[in-house]
Amino acid sequence: MSLKSLQEGEREVFNAELLEGMEEKLNKVALWLKKTFGDQPIPPYEADARTVDILYELAECNESRDGDITLLIDDMKQKTEEYESDGNYLQSLLTESLNLSFTSLSNASTSYLNTLVDSAVALETKDTSLASFLPAINDLTSDLYAVESRNRDSEHELASLREKLTSALVLEKRLQDDLNKTEELLAVEKAKADSRTQNMKFLKDKSEDFRYRIQAAEEQLTASGMDASFTHESLVSLSEKLAELKKQAAPLKKKLDSYLDLTPSPSLARVKIEEAKRELDALEAEFSTKVDMTALSEPLSSKHRFT
Repeated sequence: MSLKSLQEGEREVFNAELLEGMEEKLNKVALWLKKTFGDQPIPPYEADARTVDILYELAECNESRDGDITLLIDDMKQKTEEYESDGNYLQSLLTESLNLSFTSLSNASTSYLNTLVDSAVALETKDTSLASFLPAINDLTSDLYAVESRNRDSEHELASLREKLTSALVLEKRLQDDLNKTEELLAVEKAKADSRTQNMKFLKDKSEDFRYRIQAAEEQLTASGMDASFTHESLVSLSEKLAELKKQAAPLKKKLDSYLDLTPSPSLARVKIEEAKRELDALEAEFSTKVDMTALSEPLSSKHRFT
């Protein structure tokens, strides 16, 4: 037998085993689904290898869980039977030895007994003995202390959070107030800036109008043949020269006053004084003439008013 024929034989055996395992899984899955859904119709699913493997694993897990639940139920039934047996024994013991029964107990005794049973149930003790109650109460007290400690920590954290929240709210209020003040200041500054812009535009227009008016007045004065010495600049220059001459004449006048007290040659002093007075009168007359001519030329320029 050749190697190829052996390989083909092994492959056929493997495929047969695979099909057999697949068929076993399908049967188990079908039984599990029928058990799970009962009388309800089973939802359709693809019977491929991956889906069957997943459903098979679910069926195995479900069977394992059902087995654990069954064992738990059996254990609970067994404990119930044991408790009932112990209860019957104790009841018969009380009835036979002490001649006590539930019907012979007073209402207070029945109430105390029910309270004892309820306490045992609440504390999850195995019986109502003192040895069972004390550890349960100690455990419950420890749990109570732990809960109170956690509550105190939580209250401390809550107080800290409240303080932080209050600080944050105060800071937010302060920042909001600062923001409102800043917006108000910006609005005021904007209004001032707009007013300055309008004033600047007005002054610029006014300056431009004055420039045109001055230019027109100068052209009109030039056309009327006015001497250039009558202009404002010339008058200002003459005024400055006059002030300078007066300033220079002041010490001379003082010196002259000192000479007036002298007796020799009074005629020569009078001549000098008269010459200085005539020169000063001539300058004042020239200045007054130019001022008068400037005043006469003002109505010409006043015709061009700014509107």
